[in-house]
Amino acid sequence: MPTNNHRIVWSSAQGDQRKAGQNKSSGKSLPPQQQTLYLHRESKGRGGKTVTLVKGLVLSEDDLKSLTRQLKQACGTGGTFKDGVIEIQGENREKIAEVLLKLGYKVKIAGG
Repeated sequence: MPTNNHRIVWSSAQGDQRKAGQNKSSGKSLPPQQQTLYLHRESKGRGGKTVTLVKGLVLSEDDLKSLTRQLKQACGTGGTFKDGVIEIQGENREKIAEVLLKLGYKVKIAGG
């Protein structure tokens, strides 16, 4: 067995390029009529607490923040947005779907 303790390390000046292009929230916003949003329910890695995820958004940072605030107020719960995905606390897919449909988005409820 070789006793060489030298490891090859790779780096780049731009940082981690694996996630490049995954953040859809940094550009211009598409009109609601041109977007189909998917509502997911997730509890994995959250201590058994359920959150509702809104995926498929193509919005600017300001529009994403505004939509998150509207959904939180409609559901009466907390929430946040990360990497272009809105997270609302609790099982609120039906309430969120109603609000998004009124705003003109196409909505699909995913999962069971």
